[in-house]
Amino acid sequence: MIIRIFSSNNIIYGMQQAGIKILAGIDFDESCKETYESNIKGAEFIHADVFELNEKDLENKLSLKKNDDELVLIGCSPCQFWSIINTDKTKSSESKNLLIEFSRFVKHFRPGYVVVENVPGVLRRKEESGLDEFIEWLKANGYENPHFKVHNVNNYGVPQSRKRFTLIATRLSEDEIKPLEVEEKKLAVKDVLGEENGFPKIEPGNKDKTEFYHSVPNINDINKKRLKKVKKDGGNRFGFANDPELQLDCFIGRDDSFKDTFGRLWWNRPSPTITTKFFSISNGRFVHPEEDRALSVREGATLQSFPKNYIFKTTSIAKTARMIGNAVPPKYAEAIGKAIINSGV
Repeated sequence: MIIRIFSSNNIIYGMQQAGIKILAGIDFDESCKETYESNIKGAEFIHADVFELNEKDLENKLSLKKNDDELVLIGCSPCQFWSIINTDKTKSSESKNLLIEFSRFVKHFRPGYVVVENVPGVLRRKEESGLDEFIEWLKANGYENPHFKVHNVNNYGVPQSRKRFTLIATRLSEDEIKPLEVEEKKLAVKDVLGEENGFPKIEPGNKDKTEFYHSVPNINDINKKRLKKVKKDGGNRFGFANDPELQLDCFIGRDDSFKDTFGRLWWNRPSPTITTKFFSISNGRFVHPEEDRALSVREGATLQSFPKNYIFKTTSIAKTARMIGNAVPPKYAEAIGKAIINSGV
């Protein structure tokens, strides 16, 4: 069985696909509940603030046992504070110690397996993030050979270049457990998007009321003119940089900055990291390789390796994109889950 800590949608689905039974998910964001329950069958959604959650209360609520060899505790804490993305860290600083909070539950339950997934910054600043101390505790308490490295999810069946820190530890074996890489070729955008892959052409502002959710926000007329000048298949804002009507003032004399803004994806490359703003043409390289629009909700989810039948129960494109961008790509989570199952202990 498995219980995961901190975020209900981030990694559980991929673990379920690997064949691991899901016991429960804990999330501070109650808006995830309906999506969680639509895709994770037979598991409980617990709405709670982990800073206020007591280990004993969780033990009683879920009838957990200490030292359970079949129990997996998974921590996927919010990662914005440790991200290299240059954003205001004031709000995210409130949750930067979630790894330390997660360690409370590991120390209390001493599960058979422990998994932590986060941004690479957790490893780069391992003393400040609490990772250094956590790893030392694991080694001193029977988890003798923990795996803790940064991996690119493109090596695990995800059509996206995205680096993630992953820790996998067990007290049942001295062998190191690593995510299982796929043997097939690495996926690119053309392998999953486009008409031949079930994505009909759409215009900006398309509203898809089906569960496929091939919806995309509208853009204003001047941005439509800009996109028409951005070269197909990998072009960027330099396509309209010499047009006085279309060039943005903030880019004048700054050709070396924010090159991906208004940029198109390449068909023959994996997508860049899918962020929570992938539906916006001005927040990164998120323009369709050929069509003059941003990525749709379902396209972003597909690049994150969510299957096309995954159901999103949300109230807006922005909220759905936030859920998708914050998720651990399911195929990568599945690679972690299979590694645990195949460890043979």
